[in-house]
Amino acid sequence: MSTLLLQNICYSYEKGRPGRPILNNLNAEFASGRFYAILGPSGSGKTTLLNLLGGLDAPQQGRILFAKEDIAQRGLAYHRRNRVALIFQNYNLLDYLTPLENVALTAREDAAAALHRLGLTAAEARRSVRQLSGGQQQRVAIARALACGAPLILADEPTGSLDADTAAEIGEVLRENAHQLHKCVLVVTHSAALAAQADVVLSLEGGRLKIKNVIL
Repeated sequence: MSTLLLQNICYSYEKGRPGRPILNNLNAEFASGRFYAILGPSGSGKTTLLNLLGGLDAPQQGRILFAKEDIAQRGLAYHRRNRVALIFQNYNLLDYLTPLENVALTAREDAAAALHRLGLTAAEARRSVRQLSGGQQQRVAIARALACGAPLILADEPTGSLDADTAAEIGEVLRENAHQLHKCVLVVTHSAALAAQADVVLSLEGGRLKIKNVIL
């Protein structure tokens, strides 16, 4: 059963008047327990699509359904607060807090356990975020997303600034959350290596999603 259903989604950068369509009558569905990767060149609308799925913006036409309910009906704020965990390429951490404090801000699960699962030691979890490497900061951002308990994980280029080994580890964590915790995980990326870890690879072309590969 699909967790997310997109019906005839249209979006243009020039709202209220004809403009270049970014998303053009896009239809797609995404299920719990699956890890999806969305590829596409810069400017193809990948981040726009992620923002719509996360309730950060609304489509100009069409509907997005979560568990058969239009997310606009309950309200985008409700959708963001209760259903979505967002992982950003630039981490979006509060650098005056420790990793433990950053995760605890939104955690519904044990913040320390989430950080430990992502490979941070107890000492690292209590340092200033400023003292952590980029890879460690991304781990904190992912731990924050996982600890909030949301059924939908959306990630925007989560490995873009990481070395290959760390990127592979992050990909494996995302896979585990889909397969073991039955979450719906969607990643937009330019990384072929990260896409290779996904169950379903899609390409955003001409404002529509096309399936490139499916691992059964």
